Amino acid sequence: MATQSSSFISSSPLLLVDSHSLPISCFSSSISRFLTLRITTSLRSSSRFPAIDFRSSSRRLNSSSVAVMLSGNSVLSDVYATGISSIVAFSCLGFWGEIGKRGIFDQKLIRKFVHINIGLVFMLCWPLFSSGNQGALLASLVPGLNIIRMLLLGFGVYQDEGTIKSMSRHGDRRELLKGPLYYALSITLACIFYWKSSPIAIAVICNLCAGDGMADIVGRRLGKEKLPYNKNKSFAGSIGMATAGFLASVGYMYYFASFGYMEASGGMILRFFIISIASALVESLPISTDIDDNLTISLTSTLVGTLLF
Repeated sequence: MATQSSSFISSSPLLLVDSHSLPISCFSSSISRFLTLRITTSLRSSSRFPAIDFRSSSRRLNSSSVAVMLSGNSVLSDVYATGISSIVAFSCLGFWGEIGKRGIFDQKLIRKFVHINIGLVFMLCWPLFSSGNQGALLASLVPGLNIIRMLLLGFGVYQDEGTIKSMSRHGDRRELLKGPLYYALSITLACIFYWKSSPIAIAVICNLCAGDGMADIVGRRLGKEKLPYNKNKSFAGSIGMATAGFLASVGYMYYFASFGYMEASGGMILRFFIISIASALVESLPISTDIDDNLTISLTSTLVGTLLF
């Protein structure tokens, strides 16, 4: 698969979290214990493609809901949430960077594990933040700073062998200026412009991370039957991408719905299915070889999501 992986920021002093602290279930339960939520929101739904006005719902959340880690001070609470999210992302990436240095797994497989893992784990941390623009902007600093990091590494301003190996296809630092940079940019923009009350943010990140990552893993192992219009892609890879992106999207829908940020519904599930199919179709086209698929998948999920939600 012509894919690029990426990650958030890596720093060796932060490798204090061992591999057993990384699974999603640990972060999810930890988030639940930290939060005290006061949420008053309602989303309109109907049996057939209901019109979901998540933008107006988000505005109501902005004024009436705060994810409180420090009661009475939302700014300081969001600052602490930024710190926690950064440590989680740094530690997760640092773990895979160390795995890459030691050659425990194949470099291509590690790159895909990073691709799948980092964005989804970061999104698990979103309920730590307040629901308004302040929370979205502070949360976006975590992947946003990584854009600067990709530029510095890609242009050779400084070296980080573990990070370069875990994110590049051939170990070339210049690869970070393409796929990994688009990856970080897509997650940053989804965080800023859509945030946690929007199903579009879920669709973009889940299809980019889980979908695209699994497409390569499944395609390499089971992809003997190639697509007639693109011999570099396989039926198995495309099916794996659509399935993983869809299941991850539904999982995060229920995750955010449990905090009251959105209302889970059959109509929303159907929309996620359509978006995942569209993203997998675009990823399978030859154009995704010429234009990095981290970019084409993000754009497709955003455009189709905007039409459906």
